[in-house]
Amino acid sequence: MALSLADIEEQAQKLAPNERAELAEHLLDSLRSSVSSVESAWAEEIEARVAAFDRGETQAYFAEEVFAEARSLSR
Repeated sequence: MALSLADIEEQAQKLAPNERAELAEHLLDSLRSSVSSVESAWAEEIEARVAAFDRGETQAYFAEEVFAEARSLSR
């Protein structure tokens, strides 16, 4: 049976302070790698969109026009 978050937290609280700190570092590192891969994917997407714009394959819109249309659609 899988442990619940509450069970894991309870077990973690029983660790010595240095062990809790080490566990926290491992958990934070796992989040950082996830964020890093997302940031990398966004960077690639941005580069692809800019290149498509530079080649004339996409159209640009003024932000004011986009926001005005979004407001009108949300009503």
